[in-house]
Amino acid sequence: MDSQKSLWKTYKWIWLMFGLVGIFVGLGCYTLYASRSWSYLSDDSKACLNCHVMGSYYQSWAKSSHFVWTNCNDCHVPQDKFLRKWAFKATDGLYHAYAFTMGLDKEIIRAREGTYQVLQENCLRCHSPLVTEFTKMSPDYASVTTGEKKACWDCHRDTPHTTVSSTTSINYGGLPIPASPAPDWLEAMIGDKPQ
Repeated sequence: MDSQKSLWKTYKWIWLMFGLVGIFVGLGCYTLYASRSWSYLSDDSKACLNCHVMGSYYQSWAKSSHFVWTNCNDCHVPQDKFLRKWAFKATDGLYHAYAFTMGLDKEIIRAREGTYQVLQENCLRCHSPLVTEFTKMSPDYASVTTGEKKACWDCHRDTPHTTVSSTTSINYGGLPIPASPAPDWLEAMIGDKPQ
């Protein structure tokens, strides 16, 4: 028994370090699991529903003409270069995770300044033949910021999300809400699910 006590005293700081590392690794793994972090590696629009504040935006997109042809990433993520796409997804995703975790999300979510250029590029990526042929213009975002040209959404304001999207306009009955990441035994123990 004394040898066990002396072993504990001798290596106490190592045991504590292992304990703390284990706690941080465990919490980190659970956070990745609970946030469904792997779903963001896909282009599936249902990944956006991991955050409940995106419900109204998902619904408005699902009822728009863009639903048949696009997913969320087709408009909201750069499509020109592989590295640019993944760097943008990572930084934008981390920003969203930070804002949501810290309670900085607003009731009506609007794109940030860095996203506007991506949106304009992606509008033109799909619609440039129409824009150049019929309107004889091809506005890039630089000419929009200087005021020389208009952004696509200046005229097409309700495409595809409408102007009434907000966290309070969600009809949860129409959403494919992901299942809870908590195991059934835990939900039964806290009383959310019957055993």
